[in-house]
Amino acid sequence: MPKKPIVALVCILAVCALASAQQDKSKRPSPPAQAQCKFSDSKMITIEYSSPRMKGRKIFGGLVPYGEVWRTGANEATTFITNADLTVGGKDVPAGKYTIFTVPEQDKWTLILNKHTGEWGIPYNYQSEELARIPMQVSKTASPVENFTINFQQGGGECTLQMSWENTQASVKLSEKK
Repeated sequence: MPKKPIVALVCILAVCALASAQQDKSKRPSPPAQAQCKFSDSKMITIEYSSPRMKGRKIFGGLVPYGEVWRTGANEATTFITNADLTVGGKDVPAGKYTIFTVPEQDKWTLILNKHTGEWGIPYNYQSEELARIPMQVSKTASPVENFTINFQQGGGECTLQMSWENTQASVKLSEKK
């Protein structure tokens, strides 16, 4: 076989392998993660996000400025999907797909549920599509949290959404609207 077709084939295979590796989100510095809350009637909430790492950086009041809209994770904007009508922090949230943003402050956070979906995450230009701004409770974590984490604590027919990173945890209660 002549050398030119072999070299061309090797180059094509190398380009395909590189493209495939770039599409594998698990290899990103902020890999994908997911949190779920399941209600007793099998309805659920799913949050899909990218989980950045602290890596010795000052996070809140540093990398993530206080008082500004944050994409709440990394990479693509965080999605909030529910097949149940909900009450979130006292606000009605119909079943559907939303994007989560937050406004971190030192002593309080605001959760933003936005009807605009599919964006990268920043800059935030979707105020006109906000479904709700919901206050969140803020507390200090018992120890530093290296990986940004979203999870749910379930109990008594409710879920408590928790976001933890660095030395901060923000939370809000969610319940199925009956």
